Amino acid sequence: MIYKFEVKILYKDNVNDPQGLTISESANRIGFENVKSIRSGKIFILEIESDNEKNAKNVTEEISDKLLSNPIIEKFSFNII
Repeated sequence: MIYKFEVKILYKDNVNDPQGLTISESANRIGFENVKSIRSGKIFILEIESDNEKNAKNVTEEISDKLLSNPIIEKFSFNII
């Protein structure tokens, strides 16, 4: 069976996000004064072939940790879709 996952990669809360900061400042300049913060990130869609959902989740977690994210400065989360 093929399982499909959405993986989100974001900077950890204590890591500076220059792209998010630039977008936040731009939003304020063009009239969105109520925007206090924007954090940028990446989204990946994975299709994993596996006999069961548990194994597919394990593969998704491992690839997210070892390949898609930098665990020193980024965090990840994923959901089955």
